[in-house]
Amino acid sequence: MARLTDFIRAANRSLDIAVYDMRFSDSLRAQLVAALRERAAAGVQIRFCYDGDKPPQPNVAAGQDPAPAGTSAFIQSLGYPWRRIAGMKLMHSKFIVRDRQSVWTGSTNMTDDAFTLMENNVIEIDSAPLAAYYAQDFEQLWEKENFENTGKIHAEPVTLTFGEQPATARVMFSPGCGLEIDTEIARRVRAAQRRVRICSLLINSGTLIGELLTLLHRGRVVVDGICDRTQMAEVYTQWQEVPSNRWKVPALQKIVARAHLAGKNSTPRRRRPIHPLERQDE
Repeated sequence: MARLTDFIRAANRSLDIAVYDMRFSDSLRAQLVAALRERAAAGVQIRFCYDGDKPPQPNVAAGQDPAPAGTSAFIQSLGYPWRRIAGMKLMHSKFIVRDRQSVWTGSTNMTDDAFTLMENNVIEIDSAPLAAYYAQDFEQLWEKENFENTGKIHAEPVTLTFGEQPATARVMFSPGCGLEIDTEIARRVRAAQRRVRICSLLINSGTLIGELLTLLHRGRVVVDGICDRTQMAEVYTQWQEVPSNRWKVPALQKIVARAHLAGKNSTPRRRRPIHPLERQDE
């Protein structure tokens, strides 16, 4: 939270915040509120886009997931302009665009558990060209209030500096570039010469599963990595319910076994009382 509020306090003109899940306990909420109020008092425009609440009984066969309860109430309580982003599946973005010059993003949701219990990452990018692409995606969400026709943004590679060395980065947004993202990941796996290392909550792309099987069959490239065993077990169950996805179960089980993918079990539900704003299934 200290890093997040430092990022927020550096804003001079605007903060556009896209979140999937945002619920903080009182102590963290107080720090966030103080930073936002300080910037708002200085004239900074603050806007939120967040995932619209999904039904508690999702249509699993159609790929629908529930959204955690509490995000809507939390964001609306902050008092800044907001848009509830609808859609069949998830508006799963977690990014902040600051002054259209810098970006805070990564896998991390805005919750106590994401900050303290889960393996997550955060990256801060100071690049006006890359920030412009994130700003474009945010504007599409803001205007449409639905993510299903957003993200088709042609982003060119941008040169950055990382560790005092030049680096090239390209950003791609879903769902608009979904097929392109799938193809690009498969292409890179196919082109591997020495090693493919996986770090992913889930592995459920049919295209990627096919490429990994081919790579393992050839036996010339080392494939290893980690995934979330608990979440993957749930995915296997869901695939069994959808005939077109059943082939993935033995295919991925073969990949996990042959590549010796390490599976991490999710943190079990805590025995202490759960705060009203925390998920009941953690």
